[in-house]
Amino acid sequence: MGGAMAVLNRLAGAPIVTRLGLKRPMERTVTRLTKTGFQTAGAAGRTWVAARRLATPKRPPAGPERALFDLTLSDEQRLIRDTVVEFAAERLRPAAAEADGACQAPPDVLSTATELGLAAIGIPEELGGVSTERSAVTNALVAEALAHGDLGLAVACLAPAAVSTALVLWGDEHQQATYLPAFTGEQLPAAALALQEPHPLFDPFSLHTKAYRGAGGFVLSGVKSLVPRAAAAELFVVAADLDGRGPALFIVESGGAGIGIEPEPAMGLRAAGTARLVLDKVTVPESALLGAGTSTVYTECVRLARLGWCALAVGTSQAVVDYVIPYVNERVAFGEPVSHRQGVAFKVADMATELEGMRLVTLRAASRAEQAKPYGREVALARKLCTDKGMAIGSDGVQLLGGHGYVKEHPVERWYRDLRAIGLMEGGVLV
Repeated sequence: MGGAMAVLNRLAGAPIVTRLGLKRPMERTVTRLTKTGFQTAGAAGRTWVAARRLATPKRPPAGPERALFDLTLSDEQRLIRDTVVEFAAERLRPAAAEADGACQAPPDVLSTATELGLAAIGIPEELGGVSTERSAVTNALVAEALAHGDLGLAVACLAPAAVSTALVLWGDEHQQATYLPAFTGEQLPAAALALQEPHPLFDPFSLHTKAYRGAGGFVLSGVKSLVPRAAAAELFVVAADLDGRGPALFIVESGGAGIGIEPEPAMGLRAAGTARLVLDKVTVPESALLGAGTSTVYTECVRLARLGWCALAVGTSQAVVDYVIPYVNERVAFGEPVSHRQGVAFKVADMATELEGMRLVTLRAASRAEQAKPYGREVALARKLCTDKGMAIGSDGVQLLGGHGYVKEHPVERWYRDLRAIGLMEGGVLV
């Protein structure tokens, strides 16, 4: 089963698991994953055919309603989070610098992420996944844990899950039967949610990519930018303006005529392998329209994607704080640690305080989404706070390291570059 099973077995035997009363839930998790089987990557030239017929689309039910905001995690959430934390520390963090320079994620890292079944977390059990209810909070915890290792690699690992989540939430019975089995089977496809466009002051609700009705379907033309793992992707969910009526989501298979990929390395998120997706009169069938093209579906997609970026900001900001604290305690200047200076100590305290605010507002928005409560206001607040404070934490981390904050010997400069993306990225991830 590879590295993922080794991680789970280590966790199952750890003393803390027994002490916290989690041994039996962990054993159930290991048994279920062993029964289901972990997936392996490598699915070039896939043919998308419905594996079975579904009478109706399968949607995960909303989570139980809570009168009060409660951050207590379930046993399964704790196990998933702890497993991903260890994966991020052991695999993502050591590979991050090289992946940033190469502008792509290492295949072995993506393979292990696939084995962990990240794309199946939000898929209902009836469709081969592991979800019994909406899992926005769990997905946010996973995104945060991955980003603590590296934000760019986290995006690369989560890109296929964005597509599988979109299919679960808004796909009809035919779309789910055709595409979702690949995300729970032995060959996980590279896939991406493409909303971003290369235009100044990009507004996701005013798209330049157009979709017009054609013979038997739709014709798409336009350019999407900063699409993670676009060069390897076999499946895209693309946002386009439908006949001038407003934005809609379309399922686009990579093998279609008129699809082009152009490299687009950016200031940050380099490990995600971002590229431009060029659509030149790409024809898709009528069945490619996701969620019947309704405005509410697209609005929810934008909100859940922004929430995903907030969770990523929390994870990377935590990495900055965790790196800076021992540095300022150990760095000696004028005969004492620099943390003894009030200007340094107060700055670190501010970073930690703002980080907790980012985490709380993000999880509150995810909790409301999970319970099918209105959550637009909460997502807007989370995006504002995580954009401003995430960039500030990254900048302060560089500043507190002095000259060391500017060189690649220390990872804080990379985290700062990655955190700059939080306020401008649309799509790519989804909770």
